[in-house]
Amino acid sequence: MIGKRYWIWIWYAILTIGIVGLLAAIHWGRQTKWRNADEILRGVGTITVSIGMLLLLYGTGGGAGQTLLLASLIAFVLAFAVGRGQEPPQSPPRPDSGS
Repeated sequence: MIGKRYWIWIWYAILTIGIVGLLAAIHWGRQTKWRNADEILRGVGTITVSIGMLLLLYGTGGGAGQTLLLASLIAFVLAFAVGRGQEPPQSPPRPDSGS
C-alpha cells in the first residue's frame, strides 16, 4: 500500500483526537447530568474506528479490526439517533433594544 506509514500516522492522530474528545465529553457530561450521550458515543465511535483501522493497517488482530469498525458504525448511528431525540438548546433572551 502506497503511503501506509502516513495513513498509520493519520489514524494515530484521529485516535488522539477521539481520546481527547471522549475525555472532554465525560467531563461535560458530569456537569450536565449526562445529557450529552451523543457526544460520548461519538468519542467512542472515533476511538473504535481508529483502533480498527490501525489493526487493519498493521495486519494484526484477525477479525478484531472489522469488528471494531462495525462497533464504531453502531456507535455513530446511535449517536445520531440520540442527538436527534434531544431538544435544541434554548437561546438566551435578547435584551430589549429600547425602542
